[in-house]
This record gives sequence, C-alpha cells and structure tokens, in this order.
Amino acid sequence: MKALDYIVPKSAAAAVELLSDYGETACPLAGGTDLLVDLKHGVGRVETLVDVSQLQECRGIEETDEGLRIGSMVTYGEIMENSICLTKTPEIVAASHTVGAVQTRNLGTIGGNLVTCVPSADSAPALMVLDAEVTIAGTEGNRRIPIEDFFVGPRKTSMQPHELLIDIFIPKKNLGKPSSFYKFGLRKGQALALVNAAAALELINGKITSPRIALGAVAPTPLRAIKAEELLEGQKPNKELITKAAEIAVAECKPIDDFRASLKYRQQLIRTLTQRVITRSLEVANER
Repeated sequence: MKALDYIVPKSAAAAVELLSDYGETACPLAGGTDLLVDLKHGVGRVETLVDVSQLQECRGIEETDEGLRIGSMVTYGEIMENSICLTKTPEIVAASHTVGAVQTRNLGTIGGNLVTCVPSADSAPALMVLDAEVTIAGTEGNRRIPIEDFFVGPRKTSMQPHELLIDIFIPKKNLGKPSSFYKFGLRKGQALALVNAAAALELINGKITSPRIALGAVAPTPLRAIKAEELLEGQKPNKELITKAAEIAVAECKPIDDFRASLKYRQQLIRTLTQRVITRSLEVANER
C-alpha cells in the first residue's frame, strides 16, 4: 500500500472543509475495517486520510426528549454494551453481534458500515424498521434525511464526496418497539449475509399496527418491503397472514444468482427470514 498523508481535524466542520478542498484524493477514516482493505487493493485515488474517528460531534449514544442519537463513529462493541441500546433497540444490538469478528466490532463503526453501503450491511435493516434518520454535514451545514433515502446503489450513498455522516437518529416513538433481527450467512460468524431481515410492529387491540419489514442482501440496496407491510397493517395476526406477507416480500426483492447462493435459495431465505422476524416481533409484543 502506498504512503498516505494523514490529517486529524478538530471538528466536523473542519473535516468537511478538508474533504472539500482535497476532493477525490481525500477520504475520511473511521474504524478503517473496510477502507484499509480497499486501499491495499488500490481502489480509488486516495492520497490523504482525514481521521474523523474521535470527532465529538460523531461520538456518543444519548437519549433525548426527541429520541435516540447514535454517533456515526460509535463502534459496534460500544453499541453491544450500551444499556440504552440493550433496552430500547435490541434489534440493533442483535445486528451488531453479527458484524465480523470481535476485532472488527471493536474497531468498525456503525457510520462506516452505512457509508460503505454494501447491500448486505447488517445494521441497515435494523435501523430501517425503526424509521431511523441520518444527519449529514456539508459545506452548507447539516441536513437530516430518512435512512432509506441514504442508500442509492451498491457502494453508493446520497452523500456528496465532501460530506460527512454525523449521526443516526431514532424517533422516540420507536424506542422499545417490538422488533427482531435475523441474519443468515454461510458460517455462524465472520460471514457476509446471504439475507438479513428485521421487523418491528405494534400490537394494539389484537391488531398489527405500524409494521415495518426491511431486508438486506436481496437487492442493489437494503430495502423496505412496503407491500408486505401494507398487507399486515390493521390485521389480526395468524399463520396464513404471515405466510402471505413473506411471499409478497419475496416479490418485492431482486436477489441475484452467484457463486455464494442461487436465486431460488435466496428467495427461500427471504421467505423464511421474513416469517421469522414477523413472528418473533409478534411474540415480543405479546410478552409486553
């Protein structure tokens, strides 16, 4: 790997200014678990690393009157041990447990995983079912967008090259919402997902309310199964309904056929995992 310049900005604004000035030759450095692999293989024109891992604006996990804020530079290890996340967002904790090995979880950041924007990103479905939003800093200030709008294509987000992901925000109404997350890979650990899935819902007067279903590794980007959600809305849960919702979710996805799994196998995984996350979320709702 070639020698690189290394800069440590003192603020998010300074980091954005550096990224704007250097253009495509500069890249933000967080945990580096994905970036360093790319650099070793000569991906891109990067000559300067802008270390944003310790920026205060991008650190910390805190609950406010509006919801839960998770800094983009928070590691998966920190999420797994945080009492607020363990209580209020167990699906995000479950997703964090599936990311790489312990070394990766201790270095890799949730923001880095989202910015890398691979279709199989484990944190994406868990955040999507909670209607999460992301804050992005640019030369004209900060903007906040729904996380679904953040993903544009494989390894492509809606961020401009000079912009920086600051944090992830989960609305207060969704904290503690009954939910679940499942991932299926070729191994129990250190494996990319063939399919990952998350669901969240409320059960009010015996009827499903505000259902959310999100899937990863099933299309060019993580996606919400909107039509399956619409089927569940306002219905009394039963096995036939869940089975039908899973079939609709399969139709909403665009899985590929490659050396890791066939198209039909992935479709079966989508069907099975969708049923499981809905069923488990209902179980959590009933337990409460």
